[in-house]
Amino acid sequence: MDPILSTAVLSLVIGAVIAFVFFRSYLLKQRSEVQTIAKPDLHSDPKKHSKPPQHVSRKSHSKSHAHAPDKDSNKRHHPLDLNTLKGHADSVTGLCFSPDARNLATACSDGVVRIFKLEDASSKSFKFLRINLPAGGHPIAVAFSDDASSIVVASQAMTGCSLYMYEEEKPKTANGPKQQTKLPPQIKWEHHKIHEKQAILTLTGSTATYGTADGSTIIASCSEGTDITLWHGRTGKVLGHVDTNQLKNNMATISPNGRFLAAAAFTADVKVWEIVYSKDGSVKEVSKAMQLKGHKSAVTWLCFSPNSEQIITASKDGSIRIWNINVRYHLDEDPKTLKVFPIPLQDSSGSTLHYDRLSLSPEGKILATTHGSTLQWLCMETGKVLDTAEKAHDGDITWISWSPKTIPLGNEQVVVLATASVDKKVRLWAAPSVNSS
Repeated sequence: MDPILSTAVLSLVIGAVIAFVFFRSYLLKQRSEVQTIAKPDLHSDPKKHSKPPQHVSRKSHSKSHAHAPDKDSNKRHHPLDLNTLKGHADSVTGLCFSPDARNLATACSDGVVRIFKLEDASSKSFKFLRINLPAGGHPIAVAFSDDASSIVVASQAMTGCSLYMYEEEKPKTANGPKQQTKLPPQIKWEHHKIHEKQAILTLTGSTATYGTADGSTIIASCSEGTDITLWHGRTGKVLGHVDTNQLKNNMATISPNGRFLAAAAFTADVKVWEIVYSKDGSVKEVSKAMQLKGHKSAVTWLCFSPNSEQIITASKDGSIRIWNINVRYHLDEDPKTLKVFPIPLQDSSGSTLHYDRLSLSPEGKILATTHGSTLQWLCMETGKVLDTAEKAHDGDITWISWSPKTIPLGNEQVVVLATASVDKKVRLWAAPSVNSS
């Protein structure tokens, strides 16, 4: 073989060997680096990097008609936090306790009204009755009518607002044994395009026991305009209309005895009407009774005392007022301001905030208040803060209500505050000690 050719072949062989060794070494090094980077993950904190399959936990909550509280609820977001009802698929826009406090109805933007059975406020799960509204409507507020078997629902749709009264069917026993299968609630009456298609802001009800009233439930629907309508809970009959003439309503409510209707609106004054009853118990008329003057800015919310003789108002002027409305207004006696408290809630700059919602405990000693996601309890006697939950929910609180009677909590009986929120949850709270003020 030609010496030159032999040398060339030898050089190519040696070069190929060197290239092979070099690339093999490079590949082994890269593989080692990849293993070094990946290896620590095998020993990292599993709590930090691993997530349980979401579908497993969802299945555990979807069996039958019962919803378990949040797993996080065991951590107690706040000392007064008793339980969390989870399972709503959208914002919870309203809630209401039944007269016996054993049922809690919730209105949810997912199109469903749920009536939870509160056998024990500390339960790990709550059975509930599900009511699906007609297609196209979203429940925005609920109010029980007469008892826990009937409920009035305000629904918002593209065509306007509707009211439905649902009632449970009583089992028939005429031709045989009592029917074992419980029938779902049926619509007993309905009204559509009420309030001239305007949205309903609040829906509240009270048992009429004043004077010659017959004990029926009176329902008040307050529109976002200036009109308020009174309804007979059992029959759906319109009992009266009032116009606040105050540019825009904020809310309206009826006194516990069914005598007065009061509205908070765009202006600083609160207007109060009397529901006058005939001897047969029916509503005769709704007449203007009095006007509460004293606030310097719009009243955002109000509520009555349990005896229906006082009204508590919260205003954007940064104050809370307690009014005595047990006056002879027919003789031109004016309602009197009993107390004025500054709202004890400020923003980061020190400016006083206003309250979005108020609810007075059934014994009249504790005022529950909200601003955004903040929940606060005040002493009615002194106006001092009893407790505060700055992040009571993960979003704005939409409605609050005290249970009218005590509810079982293990071996105890307690009065419970329920709060609803855009965070799709309803929370149950214990009442703080008044002595802590």
